[in-house]
Amino acid sequence: MFAVSNNTIAAIATPYGTGGIGIVRLSGDDSIDVAEKLFEPADKSRRLKMLSGYSGAYGRVFDKNGDIDEAVVFVYKAPKSYTGENVVEINCHGGVYVVSRVLRACLDCGASPAQPGEFTKRAFLNGKLNLTQAEAVMDIISAMGLQSSKAALSARDGVLSKKIDSIAGRLVALSSHLAAWIDYPEEDVEELESTALKQGLIEIIGDLNALLATYDNGRMLREGIDTVIAGRPNVGKSTLMNLLSGYNRSIVTNIAGTTRDIIEETVKLDDIVLRLADTAGLRETDDRVESIGVELASKRLAAASLVLAVFDSSDILNGRDIRLIDEIADRPCVAVINKADLPRQIDIDYIKSKINNVVEISANDADSIRPLSEAIKQAVKISNIDASAPIIANERQRSCAAAAAAALNDAVEALSNSATLDAVNVCIDYALDYLFSLTGQKASEAVIDEVFSRFCVGK
Repeated sequence: MFAVSNNTIAAIATPYGTGGIGIVRLSGDDSIDVAEKLFEPADKSRRLKMLSGYSGAYGRVFDKNGDIDEAVVFVYKAPKSYTGENVVEINCHGGVYVVSRVLRACLDCGASPAQPGEFTKRAFLNGKLNLTQAEAVMDIISAMGLQSSKAALSARDGVLSKKIDSIAGRLVALSSHLAAWIDYPEEDVEELESTALKQGLIEIIGDLNALLATYDNGRMLREGIDTVIAGRPNVGKSTLMNLLSGYNRSIVTNIAGTTRDIIEETVKLDDIVLRLADTAGLRETDDRVESIGVELASKRLAAASLVLAVFDSSDILNGRDIRLIDEIADRPCVAVINKADLPRQIDIDYIKSKINNVVEISANDADSIRPLSEAIKQAVKISNIDASAPIIANERQRSCAAAAAAALNDAVEALSNSATLDAVNVCIDYALDYLFSLTGQKASEAVIDEVFSRFCVGK
């Protein structure tokens, strides 16, 4: 499908910085030859060319200026390697200077610098993994919690691609039957009755729609939950932001209107990742700057995936509180009743009648926010996610699945309007093209380049 470059590439495969170990990775036909030029094994009988795959040798790496470091070098021979090519991994001490010098030695000995994602791209091009599995590699690297890690690993194991292959296989069977009946009328091919064909397509559309319904959950697992902290001034929004962040991220004073811009932070609460936005207090104001902040807060509130609505336990509900409750009652939200250590004046029963998930906290007790994680899970229904099931993980996958479902809806409509079976089969073929693009069986080179451009160098 695509040409795979035969040149040998090299890159640092570990994070840039000081660490116990650093790895320089090579891949390509000449990777063992390149490594031979800069590595001297302690045991002369264990030269790299003499090693079998999945084995290593201890020795020293060097360049034209002399020894660089002691190292353990592992050899993986094609096709039984990550990329499907000969791969060498040089493990040395993880200092910035040492690892950079080892990489330079590899380049001086004939390797080319790897581009972002080029190792995984070669694995894809050599048939070691499909496109959804390749995307899952990046999701594993960037996973910030247990659920996101499990979902990414399941995708890497092929759970999503197997589901897509199963759907595509059913469509191929329908399409081939239709094509045979249309193209070879003289042969004894059983006619596919339109009612049965229509029912089969509707069932497949249902499967695609069920997959599409996992997209929001997949995005939350991968990117975190877009969360807005909202409420009127001085109820404790910035206090909550600081409690969740673990440090003073927002300014806290008893002066109303302190927060005017949107303060953002990504935090991990138990196994939930929240992309928090602390917003200006919601109120009418003559202050021009504050009014801009309130307008920004209202827009962010409308677009958020989750709202943490903060109320003051020591004060009665006012009109702005009631409007906020009505605005978010049918959305994923948690009512956070702050200042629970003070005498209660708030009508908490009214809030509970409108909002299902309510927690009480106190700025004087950091442990009081612990129930918040369970309330958030209930609000966004993340506790019910089966991370081992097929999940649409990104916009590219979603658009492919949505386009396939739309093409099949066109096929059903064509059947309902008594269109020719040729027209129906064209719609099915379009759907198959989108599904094959999803897994990479029929993706354009531009799509492939875009997917791997998001990877780091060395992966």
